[in-house]
Amino acid sequence: MKKIGFLSFGHWSNHPAYQTRTAGDTLLQSIDLAVAAEEIGVDGAYFRVHHFARQLASPFPLLSAIGAKTSKIEIGTGVIDMRYENPMYMVEDAGAADLISGGRLQLGLSRGSPEQVIEGWRYFGYAPEEGENDADMGRKKALEFLDKLKGKGFAEPNPYPMFPNPPGLLRLEPYAEGLRERIWWGAASNATAVWAAENAMHLQSSTLKFDESGKPFHIQQAEQIRLYKEAWKKAGHEREARVSVSRSIFALVTEQDRQYFGQAKGGDSFGYIEADKRAVFGKSYAAEPDQLIKELAQDEAIQEADTLLLTIPNTLGVDYNVHVLSAILEHVAPALGWR
Repeated sequence: MKKIGFLSFGHWSNHPAYQTRTAGDTLLQSIDLAVAAEEIGVDGAYFRVHHFARQLASPFPLLSAIGAKTSKIEIGTGVIDMRYENPMYMVEDAGAADLISGGRLQLGLSRGSPEQVIEGWRYFGYAPEEGENDADMGRKKALEFLDKLKGKGFAEPNPYPMFPNPPGLLRLEPYAEGLRERIWWGAASNATAVWAAENAMHLQSSTLKFDESGKPFHIQQAEQIRLYKEAWKKAGHEREARVSVSRSIFALVTEQDRQYFGQAKGGDSFGYIEADKRAVFGKSYAAEPDQLIKELAQDEAIQEADTLLLTIPNTLGVDYNVHVLSAILEHVAPALGWR
């Protein structure tokens, strides 16, 4: 059994082929899709966060709205770029969203990837301290966020407050019990996957990672997951680790499917997302269900993960994306033992 969710980047553009012409279209359709996904048995609704782009950016209003309109589906991010975040304010926002959803928030964090503008986090008022780089800054903010999620008091109370205080040091409110155990880290390297395990975060691994061996993508990703699991066990955490991988998977069951994705070919690719770091990008899967089942059975990283996030073409609208998800649940997942 696997948990199967969707991952949306939330694109919009005033393009004649898009169902999402505006930011409002994308936000409202994201809510509608999460509601419909829950109805058909999808386990998770996850959203990417990108700044300075015509994509989803501020996740907590959206996650709160989805939480209020659903009752079972996990809601989360994949991922929030911590270089842009105020950890204190984020604890409050995340706590509120988690309480609204009844404890279903699954937050994916990361130190971030190359963005739309040069050092965009500086426009948000953040800069690395002397001797640090932006990745150091992102990881340090993540650790501060994790610490404050524990709910321990740390702030000295005013002796003459507007309202009575409880005894002792004060914590951030609202406090969401258990949220600290539902934080994930998006790792692009083996080393950061190990770091995530050491700091008791679940692992999110996407459709790309830094190339560390020249092997096929799914094999490198599977090796990353195994290193993560070993590090988690070595750290002695009492709870069980979770691992998600993202994939673009399309079962070609209608003529519309074949029109959209039937010509998609090719395998892994190698390139650079940072000037000095070579990356490997995983292939997309698009085929008739029987062929798709054979191909996916060979994907070692999917086998290692307990959660699969299906990246969706959100610009094609709610109805078509419900069809995309339904096709996987009905025609592919049972044969692979995911359902």
